[in-house]
Order: sequence, then structure tokens, then C-alpha cells
Amino acid sequence: MAYEDLTDADTAVADRRPKASSPTVLVSRRETFNAAHQLHDPGLSDEENQRLFGKCANLHGHNYVLEVVVAGEIQDGTGYVLDLKQLSDLICRRVIDDVDHRNLNTDVPWLQGRIPTAENLAVAFWERISSELPEGLLRSVRLWETDKNWAEVGDHV
Repeated sequence: MAYEDLTDADTAVADRRPKASSPTVLVSRRETFNAAHQLHDPGLSDEENQRLFGKCANLHGHNYVLEVVVAGEIQDGTGYVLDLKQLSDLICRRVIDDVDHRNLNTDVPWLQGRIPTAENLAVAFWERISSELPEGLLRSVRLWETDKNWAEVGDHV
């Protein structure tokens, strides 16, 4: 049946049907870095820090994995939500270049004043990355501190 053959009642029903829209697609980029940190609150005694943070109160290092997820519609011209090479460049420029092979307590000015837990690092990385992406594109930032421990921040959490 052609559109011209539809009755007024048929077109009224057709007009209420959900319009086909592009699905939201999630894509992710994973980057790695190595860094040292110490979980230590300078306002507390060494004994209190040891009680709160255990062995993590000592300076130690991790092989971190940073996963960044963006979400949006696929662009007709490229077939991408976002070019993952561009996302990689952004992650490296805004985060990895500053933290790789560094002491996160002393060597990264934009981390000063934060205890470098996985949670605090994930929030700081979200702030650094989201400031350079279009509003609503960044979905999550997940930081793996070990194979068993991660922290995630995002608009879905």
C-alpha cells in the first residue's frame, strides 16, 4: 500500500509510531601507564596513616590500565562515534604523559591535594578528559589499579 492510499486513520496511527533513530554506540580506548603512589593523609600521624591504609601507606607502584568509554551516534561520513586515534591522543595528552613513570603524590601538579586512590585518580582523569570532549560524549572512565581492583566514574554510575 502506498502512502497516498492510506486513510486519515491509517496516517494518524503511522504518525504515532516511534521514528527510527540511530542507536547509541559505545566505543572504548584502553591505555596503560606505570606510576608510584603512597596513600597518605598529611594531616594524620604515620601511625594513623598505617592504620587506615595498611601497606599502601608505603610508597609503591602499579601497572595501571585506563579505559575510557564514549557513546553517541555513528557519524555518516566516517562510520565512527569518535575516531579512537583522536581519543587515544587526547587521553595521552591530558593524562598519560603527566602520570607515566611518575610519583603521583609529588610529580603531578593537578593531583596535588588528593590522596591518589584509584577512586580519586578516576575522578581526576574524568575531569581532564571530559573538559575536551563534546558535552555528553564521555560515558565512563575506569582505572584498573591491579588485576582485581578498579574504580569507575561516569554518567551512568
